Amino acid sequence: MKKSNDRKTKNLGATAAARKPGKTGATGIIKTTDTAERPARTGKTGATGIIRETGTNGMGADGGANGNGVKKAVTSRPKSASKGGRKRVPTILVTNDDGISAPGIRNLVEAVKGLGKVVVVAPDKPQSGMGHAITIGNPLRLTPMHHLFEGVEAWQCSGTPVDCVKLAVDKVLRRKPDLCLSGINHGANHSINVIYSGTMSAAVEAAIESIPSIGFSLLDYSVEADFTAARKYVKIIVEEVLGRLMENKHLILNVNFPAVPDSLIKGIKVCRQAYAKYEEDFVERNDPNSRKYYWLTGKFVNFDRGRDTDVWALEHNYVSVVPVQFDMTNYVLKSKLEKTWKS
Repeated sequence: MKKSNDRKTKNLGATAAARKPGKTGATGIIKTTDTAERPARTGKTGATGIIRETGTNGMGADGGANGNGVKKAVTSRPKSASKGGRKRVPTILVTNDDGISAPGIRNLVEAVKGLGKVVVVAPDKPQSGMGHAITIGNPLRLTPMHHLFEGVEAWQCSGTPVDCVKLAVDKVLRRKPDLCLSGINHGANHSINVIYSGTMSAAVEAAIESIPSIGFSLLDYSVEADFTAARKYVKIIVEEVLGRLMENKHLILNVNFPAVPDSLIKGIKVCRQAYAKYEEDFVERNDPNSRKYYWLTGKFVNFDRGRDTDVWALEHNYVSVVPVQFDMTNYVLKSKLEKTWKS
């Protein structure tokens, strides 16, 4: 890293390290279990209404070839971390909101393949702006897509990014991963975008489930965006998180990359979320049948002149890192109301 590499280590704050694999009981204590990969169950619909698809890329119940002779995807075997004399490999869940075929998620997987056992569960189509939506009235489907990522187990889900996290924990991994990564999103998720973002909602959902998480976004909407610098800083940030004791199991980091070459990036800056938003306009038009429809447009306006915000950092070619949380309580206002509210 460049100028602020030394600052990065100090500022990322206490984060959670990879926990031991196993099942979590009612007490919240993780019981150590065999870390061998479990065989995948295929083709059955349970009480949850979740349908697991099978096909030429499906996994056999024996963990090897399926009925069509297709071998199970071989997961990567990165160097194990040593703790207390026991070697272990963290499990990293990867998802996104641009869809499993997006260039951003491929670059994210490539950046972290050597840091743990990577499993991908991502939407089968773009889900940008979906926020924290979940699927209630329709069944969800999981389809094996192991051919998309060399040496990585991958599934596409018919639901939202939040559905992907829920299904990954309950049906694919059958336990909580050590870390959830979402992205790399095509386009900014700084400032108010975190509210609408499917990328960040997937990360937030993981943290609600006590899984430390990071959402990554690049300020470039192009399908041909250059992710070279983003991959470099993804690895730096993920290594930082995995290398610390995971004291905060609800960790969520919102990371944005400026769309500039690596040589122009000044480093990593831990920031606060800027007060900025889109001033929206709905353009009214008529379809071929003369029926009115509306197309959302608008421009981004930054009302925050602080030099400690994510918008400022990105405008000055820093990678912005904003710690966020799902507890939306306004504690300052709460304290005031407790003193002044008339019961």
